Amino acid sequence: MRTRTCSRTRTPFAVALAAVLLAATACGEDSKPDPMRDKQWALDALKLPEAWDKAKGDDTVIAVVDTGIDLDHPDLKGRLVAGHDFVDGDDEPKDMNGHGTHVSGIAVAHTDNGTGIAGGAPGAKIMPVRVLGAGGSGDNADITKGIVWAADHGADVINLSLGESGLMARLLKGGTLNDAITHAHDKGAVVVAAAGNEGTALRPYKVGTPVLVVGASDRDGKPADFSNFGAQQAVSAPGVGILSTLPTYKTRETLKNDSGYGELDGTSMAAPYVSAVAALLHQQDRTPDQIMTAIRSTAKNPDKLAKLGLGIVDAKAATASAKE
Repeated sequence: MRTRTCSRTRTPFAVALAAVLLAATACGEDSKPDPMRDKQWALDALKLPEAWDKAKGDDTVIAVVDTGIDLDHPDLKGRLVAGHDFVDGDDEPKDMNGHGTHVSGIAVAHTDNGTGIAGGAPGAKIMPVRVLGAGGSGDNADITKGIVWAADHGADVINLSLGESGLMARLLKGGTLNDAITHAHDKGAVVVAAAGNEGTALRPYKVGTPVLVVGASDRDGKPADFSNFGAQQAVSAPGVGILSTLPTYKTRETLKNDSGYGELDGTSMAAPYVSAVAALLHQQDRTPDQIMTAIRSTAKNPDKLAKLGLGIVDAKAATASAKE
């Protein structure tokens, strides 16, 4: 059975936007700490900058189990630890799709470096684990191996921006991914997973599996129309119009835009924001269970919208909360 990424390609407008932003940088706006920061509405929606006063994710490794990463991207280089490529069977997890690079930038892009964007956990590192090919799909065996490998090689947070729906969801309820996630939890890692983009109600994981499922919200704090919902104790985070890093070479996501930045929609984009918050909490010496409890208990859902789950994550409140 094959699994796909959980992102949605943006319209040509997004490509044009990235080109404009890149041009602005070249014309003198690179004096700003992060020239594209004002386009990152999600950081403020999650109150991440306010949380950085307490923690930035120092000494934390976020494994992105995905399509790999642009290993030489200027906003990611120096933020990486050793990873693995289960698609090609080597230790060079180069991203030939673009999805994994976008997810990684959301989580840990260099902050205050005069280039591009700001990452959600500016002190954390990325462990790139490639389990999906150039087309954005992969099989359960590689994904399972990737989760276990990341946990066994020191990942503190594991991000799964993967697609689970239909038959896949039914398989997952009793399948090997649940065991891999439990293994990662028992090794001390928090597993954060995208809810999927079919706009349907489903429970992709077996009840009791220690995974933090994330749906997508929009700029107005409402559920994104494409976001799946209904997973046990799920939370939400911004997943519409998310600007992040993209490969600086030609891939599926960069056929018309090799500027190194662009926008995507999806629960894939929401999940790494929550992984970033988890990294901040890890720096505060919290256990995986304490991290999940802090994120869930401080999420905000004032209008009690069922499709937001427990609510939109609040990084400031989570980092200020007591350990439980």
